[in-house]
Amino acid sequence: MSDLPLFANPIESEIETLRAEINRHNELYYQKSSPEISDYDFDQLLEKLKKLEAENPELITPDSPTQRVGGKAEGFVSFKHTVPLMSLDNSYSLDDLRAFDERCRKLADGRPLEYVAELKIDGLSVSLHYEKGILQVGATRGDGVTGDDVTNNVRTIKTIPLKLRGEYPEKIEIRGEVFMARSVFEKINAELEMQGEKLYANPRNFASGTLRQLDSQIVASRRLDMFPYDVWQGNQKPFATHEENFIWLKKAGFNVNPNRCVCKNFDELAAFINEIEAKRDSLDYDIDGVVVKVNSTALQEEFGSTSKAPRWAIAYKYAARQAITKLWGITVQVGRTGALTPVAELEPVLLAGTTVVRASLHNEDEIKRLGLKIGDYVSIEKSGEIIPQVLQVIESKRTREEIDYEFPQNCPVCGFAAVRPEGEAVRRCTNPDCPAKIKARISYFAARKAMDIEGLGDVLVETLVDKGLVKDVADLYALNVQTIANFERMGEKSATKVIEQIENSKNRGLQRLLFGLDIRHVGDGYAKKIARQFHTIDNLAQATVEQLDDIPDIGLSVAESVYQWFRDEKNIELIERLRNFGVKLEIEESSTAILDENFVNKTFVLTGKLENFTRDEAAKIIEDRGGKVSSSVSKNTNFVIAGSDAGSKLTKAESLGVKVLSEDEFRAMIS
Repeated sequence: MSDLPLFANPIESEIETLRAEINRHNELYYQKSSPEISDYDFDQLLEKLKKLEAENPELITPDSPTQRVGGKAEGFVSFKHTVPLMSLDNSYSLDDLRAFDERCRKLADGRPLEYVAELKIDGLSVSLHYEKGILQVGATRGDGVTGDDVTNNVRTIKTIPLKLRGEYPEKIEIRGEVFMARSVFEKINAELEMQGEKLYANPRNFASGTLRQLDSQIVASRRLDMFPYDVWQGNQKPFATHEENFIWLKKAGFNVNPNRCVCKNFDELAAFINEIEAKRDSLDYDIDGVVVKVNSTALQEEFGSTSKAPRWAIAYKYAARQAITKLWGITVQVGRTGALTPVAELEPVLLAGTTVVRASLHNEDEIKRLGLKIGDYVSIEKSGEIIPQVLQVIESKRTREEIDYEFPQNCPVCGFAAVRPEGEAVRRCTNPDCPAKIKARISYFAARKAMDIEGLGDVLVETLVDKGLVKDVADLYALNVQTIANFERMGEKSATKVIEQIENSKNRGLQRLLFGLDIRHVGDGYAKKIARQFHTIDNLAQATVEQLDDIPDIGLSVAESVYQWFRDEKNIELIERLRNFGVKLEIEESSTAILDENFVNKTFVLTGKLENFTRDEAAKIIEDRGGKVSSSVSKNTNFVIAGSDAGSKLTKAESLGVKVLSEDEFRAMIS
């Protein structure tokens, strides 16, 4: 006699099987770093589940993988925490930490005492409430007593289980830190830079702003992450030790940070803190220190808290990469999309080995949030290669001579109205012929990854536009040596070289042209995929949205953007002018190179100095063979090619077990 099926309804059985399979692949990808299927195959499973649930809505459950993304919210409602989320006292030296250890030992009065040291993730705290194993509420920390209910947004975070695994009580609360991985942040900023949009300052601010978005689809697209750090059952902690929290959290399906240590004394704490500081820059997320907690829950309860912080925990903060300087003024730059971006003009200050004179202010809302006045002393921060940003005003240094700042309502270049669309943070110039827009577009077109016109620098571009010689990119091909030889600091020899470079750019091919034309959302990678799919610009101009959307990884927003660009008469006229000037509108022959199975769908990272290739040459070799080139090392990286003086990327690759290739090994692969 055969076993009875788990579900009488075969559709219900298929849906549950699909959910289990999707959850298993999520765990393999996000927690074990060992995916078994491609992103495409995973998406196919998810689409199949969506289709079945759409046909059988009565079978949709809150813990289904399809329920991670909701719609738009009108606003956030307040949520009162069962137990306040308290702040921690800070220590800034090992002497401070030793004093904390001595206080704890005095309170322990001879009883055995050990600590758990864990990373202080530079993110934002959230509280997750589960009932019968199902996620019911996700709330921000807020003021520690009351936060915002952001349940729809936390549900989009793949490392937060919608349903707990294993054994769990009727109700349980998990606290954790939401953050954005550096690799994700760098990718988003790179795409924004290619699109001429404003860049975000650092992962923490971006993650914080993302979690407070009213549209959960936007949150989902930004791939936030979370590390849990505490478990509560009502107003009690359910485990005898803090370390047991992490053991249970991993079994329950959470992505637990492996960088922690149970320490029996001060010396072990100091060793762990020094170890983490040494590899701080190789992590794929920002930290600003280490949190030290008494391991015993009973001792935590006995030690208690002050009015502000627990006596059984402390945050050891690493040296800040910050400085204080004076704000002399604010200039507003106009980009090629017309976006007005404020920049802080600073009194020069040494920070992280370089002299800083300017810092990003992002947009007018950021100026209001900071409460900036001209003449203020401000705290600035620089993290890695990210441009400096203004953190806060030092109000105690104000002299009452500071001047209020009003953000311009008109373009500072052409004087046209600068409009801020509803729901957007950026104000944009409305003049399609704004000289600042034209200059930025010309420079973008001439950039190395686009048409690579060497010698066409900002000064020459500015002169050409100001003299009315160039109004769009096609006008470049009408220039001649005599026209520009008399420009200041030019001369016939330099003019000849520039004109030769402009002439040579005609043969760059379709991929570079598409990138240089500045079609919204089309960066270098998308331009390559589109060029390889359609081969000629005429084929592309006739493509439908559906045909564009069929290209792997393109997506509907990119497809619609490209389609609409070719429906604009001005753009069609521009293409015809380029054609008449002899610009090549077909794909380069090298771009149709035969794919190599050693490279197809493999991700490479280049680090250090290569002897026989430039970075761009090596990247082109990889991409022509079907591989991908990434700027950061992650669990999804297949190979790191390490030249001389390789730095933190090599260290991270070794820590993740990523295959490292020498330049000679890379040359052997391509030969």
